Amino acid sequence: MKRRDVLLAALGLLILWQAAAMLVNRPILPTPIVVTRVFFSELTRGLSDHALASLWRVMAGTMLSVLTAVPAGLAVGGSARLNRFVSPIIYLLYPIPKVVFVPVILLFLGIGDAAKIAIIFLILFFQIVVLVRDQAAALPPQLFQSLRSLGAGRRALFRFVYLPASLPAILTALRQSVGTAVAVLYIAELFATQRGLGYYIYYNGSTLLNYPAMYAGVIAMSLLGLGLYFTVDWLERILCPWKFVN
Repeated sequence: MKRRDVLLAALGLLILWQAAAMLVNRPILPTPIVVTRVFFSELTRGLSDHALASLWRVMAGTMLSVLTAVPAGLAVGGSARLNRFVSPIIYLLYPIPKVVFVPVILLFLGIGDAAKIAIIFLILFFQIVVLVRDQAAALPPQLFQSLRSLGAGRRALFRFVYLPASLPAILTALRQSVGTAVAVLYIAELFATQRGLGYYIYYNGSTLLNYPAMYAGVIAMSLLGLGLYFTVDWLERILCPWKFVN
């Protein structure tokens, strides 16, 4: 997507926001100019610390899910026997909204970062493992027969065939899950914590009734999600250059 189109879309949203604020004309919906001013002033008053805490939790959960789900998806997709055993388990667990496990995870792992990272990990793990498994299982068998005839072992097949062929599926899963992960992070940060954008938004909006600061937190969390989304796009251009060849 062209950068100009993204900027035009952002400008259009700001115009709609300004029009809605003027129409509502109430403190609960300040104008984008007011929120922008508060956003930059709040960065030095703790907003940046909350954003860093949320960023750490999202990045840790994402890295943990990639490091575990990618090998698992490749192994299941590359083995018909393992696929027959694991697929029914995935079939049962995948449709369950992972947000319902938030209270259970908090009970077992407490109110620290571990619980919030685990929640994000659960969401991303199943998204990635399913797409990688399907991508690996769909590879043509003739390709493996040719490589095995050249002496390639199972490790070489995973490294040079399964993993490169599954990279688009991995990045697609990440792109699809970024928004969900950030949304669930907001929910997780509402429980017994004083660090994170979720806490910052809720505290300013519901306790202090500081609506400009609340919207500043919403902008910060939106920028977090957008930053992760654009990072996935950048990784796709680096790791999958063949998709962008004209």
